[in-house]
Amino acid sequence: MPFDHFDVIAPIYARVTYSSLDKMRELAGLPVKGRLLDIGGGTGRVASALLDDVDEVIIADVSMGMLRQTHRSTLKPVCSHSESLPFPDNFFDRVIMVDALHHVIDQPASAHEMLRVLKPGGRIVIEEPDINSFAVKLIALAEKLLLMRSHFLSPLRIASLFPAGSTNIVTEDSSAWVVISK
Repeated sequence: MPFDHFDVIAPIYARVTYSSLDKMRELAGLPVKGRLLDIGGGTGRVASALLDDVDEVIIADVSMGMLRQTHRSTLKPVCSHSESLPFPDNFFDRVIMVDALHHVIDQPASAHEMLRVLKPGGRIVIEEPDINSFAVKLIALAEKLLLMRSHFLSPLRIASLFPAGSTNIVTEDSSAWVVISK
């Protein structure tokens, strides 16, 4: 197995609070009855903050080090690549991905999977650092130097991974949210 940066940072990352909770709730249209999938949700730091907004929360992440940090009594961790999710079609009411798309190996395949598992009438929210920001360009360079295989996309490029007319882009400071409706 290659070195996994996320196994090393998982205990630290688990203690970081999620600062965009109100924005996520607004853009995801929460609360809602049904299931939420947090792809690349690792330790559950975002998903745990949304537990009261949905009936069930599942975290899909490829890093076992990150998943070991989840609270298994309230969150359901699943070890999975985002390019081939182990869920049936139209299974989730909401899908979120926070600060993870730039770590995905095949971003178009991941976008396809997000749409596949989302129920009609559902919503996907992808939150990513905005590569148009100078500070994020420095972070992207640092991640390249650390061999993290990161590949940051602009908000417009992320939106282009989904059907035309289904997306909305919101930017604030150095963050971008791409909201997809099905």
